[in-house]
Amino acid sequence: MVVKHLKAIITIVLVAFVYSCARVPMTGRRQTKLLPESELVSMSLTEYQGFLDTSVVVKTGAQQQMITNVGTRISKAVEDYLRTTKDSSAVGLFKWEFHLVDNPTVNAWCMPGGKVVFYSGIMPICQDENGVAVVMGHEISHAVARHGNERMSQGLIQQLGGIALSVAIADKPAQTQQLFQIAYGVGTQVGIMLPFSRTHESEADHIGLMFMSMAGYDPATAPKFWERMSSMSGGAGVPAFLSTHPSDQKRMQDLQKLQPQAMVYYNQYLEKQKKGN
Repeated sequence: MVVKHLKAIITIVLVAFVYSCARVPMTGRRQTKLLPESELVSMSLTEYQGFLDTSVVVKTGAQQQMITNVGTRISKAVEDYLRTTKDSSAVGLFKWEFHLVDNPTVNAWCMPGGKVVFYSGIMPICQDENGVAVVMGHEISHAVARHGNERMSQGLIQQLGGIALSVAIADKPAQTQQLFQIAYGVGTQVGIMLPFSRTHESEADHIGLMFMSMAGYDPATAPKFWERMSSMSGGAGVPAFLSTHPSDQKRMQDLQKLQPQAMVYYNQYLEKQKKGN
């Protein structure tokens, strides 16, 4: 009887894998997403609000205004892009917010639904709007590519047997919350973003470069930002923001290879501006 049940579970999981395979926007990589994104957005709101309630949110000043300005431009570019894809329905899931918190950690993140937080510790490395755009594009790309959904789907299969999210929440709330925190990184370690895989980080570099270019930020500034970021590790340990990123050399090579494609989007933006669109 146990063997039969196990076979049934395995069959269900395999079928779920086959029918839940999707492709990441822009890169086309196949990924498995077993969970409705709308449910994850709903779950994220509780974690997000809890984080804001226990953090010092900076509501005024040049840095906060910079984050808002860049976020508004990139989020518009993201929505315009998604409307041209098969994932156009995803636009309705994003209710964008952009916050700066007073925290020396070198970090930033974007939760499902477009909830973006920058830490004050990353701002000196950003230096200007182009630097903010590099980070903003990268973090938003994690949400657009649904990397958290992918990780949580894997966790549900490995730890909870692939049961539905609604069942997991009802029957195993503690484990489900822990899986969410691991997948999205905001939880018991308040403000510490748990690292994505190198595949996800490289993909976010790629997509983020395109998004910032679509929004009119110079893609040539991206390698310079990552050079500044990586220089922080000189003997003092790697910042959390870089913990699972590709090596510095590979990142620079990848970003340089993507420059021609990014420049197409950047030049298209400049042409629209000239025409007053």
